[in-house]
Amino acid sequence: MFLHIPMFYSESVAQKGGGNMPSSRRKARVICMILILNIFICVLVVVSRNLGQDKSDRRKVRIPSKRFWRRQALSKSFWNKEQQHLDFFFNPILSSALSNSSLLDLPDWLNDTAPLNPCETDGRVSTQIWDFNTLPQRFQDFLRHMHCRTYPMLINQPHICDNKPYLLLAIKSLAPHFDRRQAIRESWGRAGVLANRGVVTVFLLGSATSIDFFPDLSWMLEHEAELHRDILQWEYRDTFFNLTLKEVLFLDWFSQHCPQVQYILKADDDVFVNTLQIIDFLEGLPEARAEDLFIGDVIDNAGPHRDPKLKYFIPESVFVGQYPPYAGGGGYLYSGELALRLSAISGQVALYPIDDVYTGMCLKKLGLIPEKHKGFRTFGIEEKYRYNPCIYKSLMLVHSRTPQEMIQIWSWLADPDVECQ
Repeated sequence: MFLHIPMFYSESVAQKGGGNMPSSRRKARVICMILILNIFICVLVVVSRNLGQDKSDRRKVRIPSKRFWRRQALSKSFWNKEQQHLDFFFNPILSSALSNSSLLDLPDWLNDTAPLNPCETDGRVSTQIWDFNTLPQRFQDFLRHMHCRTYPMLINQPHICDNKPYLLLAIKSLAPHFDRRQAIRESWGRAGVLANRGVVTVFLLGSATSIDFFPDLSWMLEHEAELHRDILQWEYRDTFFNLTLKEVLFLDWFSQHCPQVQYILKADDDVFVNTLQIIDFLEGLPEARAEDLFIGDVIDNAGPHRDPKLKYFIPESVFVGQYPPYAGGGGYLYSGELALRLSAISGQVALYPIDDVYTGMCLKKLGLIPEKHKGFRTFGIEEKYRYNPCIYKSLMLVHSRTPQEMIQIWSWLADPDVECQ
């Protein structure tokens, strides 16, 4: 690196005797001074670079005197607080600060954690939720055990997807609902080959216990599972608030036993599904859209209900905020590839007592929004169309229908004499 300095002594000056020394000696001294000045500048540059590096040749980062990250305020609502913990520990930038507390002023609430064994009863809830003792018993039970996500399987079908089916029908059911399951098997949930596509059906169950005033039906369920080989059952209380747990357990089971399935229809056992229409829709789907497919009867701009008399009541002590867009839990259709991502991301979302809202939360974590499709009618159709065969030919899913109605509607779809314009 050389510094260009203009010459101040010209030949005309030297010839006029503008100094006491000969011109040749004056020129030599000026050139020498320029060289020394350039060497000095080069030394300064090298020294400054070395000061900016450590022994491993990595650039040092200057730590600002003022804190860049603002201290995060801990929410007063229990679920929001639990989610703040998860957001911190799964944030690669913030969590790295745990190994170097000088880089980040860590909030004190990080020390407030759940029991080491997530399936132990969480005793914190009775003191951290200000109205805990006034909440319905189902709420108290959920909050005490919301961290547990592992329960033994009582009935499994580990080889049900060995033939790599195209469509998996995963149906949420309760142990006593024998008639609903059988009606589905005889109609829209019939396993085998449909429209040249392999279809497999599984029913998702927890345990119907005497605590919830269910009779002992275990021997009947075992016989049903042996006969049809389509029952999946886990050892947990099958309650409304545990439907989220059923979702998480199913996704985990799917990732282990059916990861090659292309599409999943998740539905309740009281809906009617036009399986033929669904397969027709999927076969015309562009490949780019298929990967992130998640369609249903989407609900936007919703929030928690605060009326304790309602089924979906959520108190402010548990959750505050708006819900993300979510598909009504009566039924939705999504890709197998997305199911694997949902299974992975669910560990970063605290369990929420409403399963379809929870699925919307997981989708939001993935940066996705469910797509509304007019063929999904989880809130039913007008009563005047209830017994119109042609209405069901264009729909994908309708809620709710009795077992007798399921079989009747399916017969309409298979009847060649039913003509629709």
